[in-house]
Amino acid sequence: MRVLVIYCHPVETSFHAALHQEVVKNLKAAGHEVDDCDLYAEGFNPVLSREERLGYHDVPSNQEPLKDYIRRLQWAEAIVFCFPTWCFGLPAMLKGYFDRLFMPGVAFDISDPANVKPMLTHIKRVSAVVTYGRPRWVAWYMGDPPRKIVTRYMKRLTGQTARVDYHAYYHMNIATRPKLEQFLARVGQAMSRFAA
Repeated sequence: MRVLVIYCHPVETSFHAALHQEVVKNLKAAGHEVDDCDLYAEGFNPVLSREERLGYHDVPSNQEPLKDYIRRLQWAEAIVFCFPTWCFGLPAMLKGYFDRLFMPGVAFDISDPANVKPMLTHIKRVSAVVTYGRPRWVAWYMGDPPRKIVTRYMKRLTGQTARVDYHAYYHMNIATRPKLEQFLARVGQAMSRFAA
């Protein structure tokens, strides 16, 4: 498959950097074609400007500032998100990726506002590798927005047809090396079996 990996973490020595490397290594080893999009390394600008917001509904001119990222998204048959959870949400960089890129004419057709249609129907597989500082019950209490964005919003944008999975490690604040290594191995195995 053609897999777009969206990675979002600013520190190259973080545990999430190791997870990202494991994701890419195992996807490639399984024979997938991987476009590895490291938002920080690429200097992605997460800020939705005033001009972009004013032209948000103007298809196709709304796509001009992000045409390369849109091309990469449209090329993909699968997406794997790899990110930490901060303040019980997506990192600002990744939130900006969604805010700017998932626009009318790209992620959905809003020409009939009463009947919005998904436009990421070419995406057959969605996965995420996510870490949390706090335990799962706290994330649940807060509504776990990252899980919902991946498992509900992304699935909806694919027309409810994509297979979705979510690999989460909770309570990084008390993580031990054996537990982290176990999760890293589990992620590697999941990516080596990655299929539509």
